[in-house]
Parts: sequence; structure tokens; C-alpha cells
Amino acid sequence: MIGWVKKNKQMHRLKIYVISLAFLTACKPALEIKKVLVKNSLDFDREEVVTVKLSVLGDLPEGSTWIVKSGGDISPSQLIDVDGNSIKDELLFLANINANEEKIFVIEYTKEGLKSEATNRTHSRFVPERIDDYAWENDRVAFRTYGPEAQRLVEVNEKGGTLSSGMDCWLKRVDYPIINKWYKKYVDGASYHKDDGEGYDPYHVGGSRGCGGVGVWKNDSLYVSKNFVTYKKIMDGPVRNIFELTYAPWQADGTTVEEKKRITIDLGNQLYKVEEHIQASDPLPNITIGITLHEGKGVAQADSANGTFSYWEPIDDSELGTGVVIDPAWLLSYQEYRTAKKDQSHLYIMAKPAQKIIYHTGFVWKKAGAIQTLNEWNSYLDIYAQRLRNPVRVITQ
Repeated sequence: MIGWVKKNKQMHRLKIYVISLAFLTACKPALEIKKVLVKNSLDFDREEVVTVKLSVLGDLPEGSTWIVKSGGDISPSQLIDVDGNSIKDELLFLANINANEEKIFVIEYTKEGLKSEATNRTHSRFVPERIDDYAWENDRVAFRTYGPEAQRLVEVNEKGGTLSSGMDCWLKRVDYPIINKWYKKYVDGASYHKDDGEGYDPYHVGGSRGCGGVGVWKNDSLYVSKNFVTYKKIMDGPVRNIFELTYAPWQADGTTVEEKKRITIDLGNQLYKVEEHIQASDPLPNITIGITLHEGKGVAQADSANGTFSYWEPIDDSELGTGVVIDPAWLLSYQEYRTAKKDQSHLYIMAKPAQKIIYHTGFVWKKAGAIQTLNEWNSYLDIYAQRLRNPVRVITQ
């Protein structure tokens, strides 16, 4: 009898536990889930950064973050503040979509955080340990340009300076961030001009426009700014990085020009976006985007109807493609300008003068493995232009 009573008490406790667990589970708030349908209307696969307004997703519980899934896989994502009021407005995520596909992405919140933030990031920063560079990168490419102290050193004839508002290419062949590692090499006395397996910097800018720098072409001369004077980081994250560079007023054949760039680099792209803001004391004939031809060692090609411009050249024991994509509606003309003057041979893309123009520029390195030939590079630029003209459709369900 005593054994039966003991067993009965144990069963009673088990029933209470099961009932309590069921009650607690029923009372626990359901995980907030939204579905987003992403449509690709083009006949090729594409990788896009997709934007969803947080207003359609509801309130985010304290201490948690949104996470994006497709077929069980987690997509890199990022919350951003669009209007600068310190409140997050939009959710960005990287979407891989097949040709002519409609794909469902599930958005839910989690307290675990986004594990993808450690790798495959976009990043930019001011680099005081290398005079005053500003550098930026994603999982495919990296760039830098030069600040006021680098300019001052040149102007007072001291060593180490660089006088250029051109854009430098850092050739990486790994998908993780390298900016901090390579600058640490510099600080430690090693060189990022030597490839130790991650890539290196063999690209020469000098007084050229490098990869996508701007100026004003007038009377057979190009007028340009000097080094940037201030910078402002807008956002940093696993999917998108935005920053601004401003320049001291400069002269274009007697016209005073004030210039500011807003640069956006997204995960998964060979190119970055430039919003070029120009104020001029008098009307300008154009805003000219330049791709340096490096003494004409390579092949330049242009498709003005498509707004794509490319250059393919040998570099050490490999090859490099640089390029510009711009809306053809902005175009005035272009020219392949070659000269014996050092750093002055360019493929020039002349855009209509305006207070703001938008273009995309970047490069591909053959050793990185993604693109191997000029034809493949031109195909990439063509597809990139089509993507800009035909953004994916995003429908919140």
C-alpha cells in the first residue's frame, strides 16, 4: 500500500508538471514572423541587397534583433538608420535569387544576434596610422584614398606624402576583411605591397583619377580637387557601409568648385556607388569620371548605350579589370585619352553637369578567381547595369 501511495504521488507531481509546462508554453509570446517575397524579373541569377522598412515589421523586442532566413539558411542582414535620427528605420539583407525566380524570405526576431557579422563584412575607416588614408572594403574588393596630411607632406617636400584625389585599388583574394590586417603590416614594418596569400597593393594612382575619381574636362585639360579634407562615416555593418568625403574648394579654369562624395559599398559587389555632389560658382561643361590607363598597357572599351566602360590591363603576373557603370541618361560623351605625361592617360566619361550625379565604379583581379577575361568583365558590367535598371521587387506578406 505504501509503495502504491508513493507511486501515485509521483504520477500526480508529473501531471502537475505537464499541465504547468503546457500552460507556460501557451502563455509564452509567439515568435514574431513576417514573410517577404522577392521577385527577380531578369533571366540571370543575381545577388542583391534588399531593403524592408521596419514600419511594416512591427516593434522589435528589447535586446533582440531581426534575423532573415531562406530555406533554413541565415542571410547576412543589418539594421540601418536612414534619416540620421538615431532610430533604426530599415532592415537590409543579402538575397540570392535565381533567374526569373520568386523567393520567400522569413524575417523573425531573435536574442541570439547575427552570427554572420564576424565575416563577409563591409567596412570603412579613417587610418591615422598610415598618415591619414581613408579605406573601405567588402568581401570582394578594397579601396583607399588620401587625406590632408598626406597632401601637406608633399607640399612641404617631406617624405611619405601623396597628393591625389584619385581612388586606389587594393587587390584582395579572400572574402574576409583585410584593411586592418594590412595596415598592421605597415605599422609592424612589413609591406602590403607584397602578396602573402591574401592579396596586395600593386595599383598605381599617383596624379591620376585611379579607379573612378572625378574632375572637370575643359579646354583639353582635366581640373581636379586635391586630397579630401574631412570624412564622415554614416554606417558600418555586415551588409552595407556608407561614408562621406569632402574636399577643399578647387578651381576648374577659373570656376570655383565645391565637392562632396557619398560612397556606398555593399556586400557581394565588385563595384561601389558614388553620389557626387558638386556646387560651382559658374556653369560647368561636364563632370568627368576617369579610369587611369597606366601608360596604355591595356584595352579600353565603352558601351555608351548601356552606360558601361571598362579597362583590362596586365598587372605583375596577373590581370586587372577596372570599370564604371552610369545611367546613359547622364552621359554627354567619352574619350580614350592617351598622353606621354605621367599618370594622365585615362578613359574619360563625361557626364552632364548637375548638383548630384550617381555612378558605380570598381575592379576585378584575375587572381581573385571570380572573373578571368575582358569579355567576362564586360559581361559583369552589363549585368550590373541591367540590375540597376531592373531592381528586384519586394512584397511584404
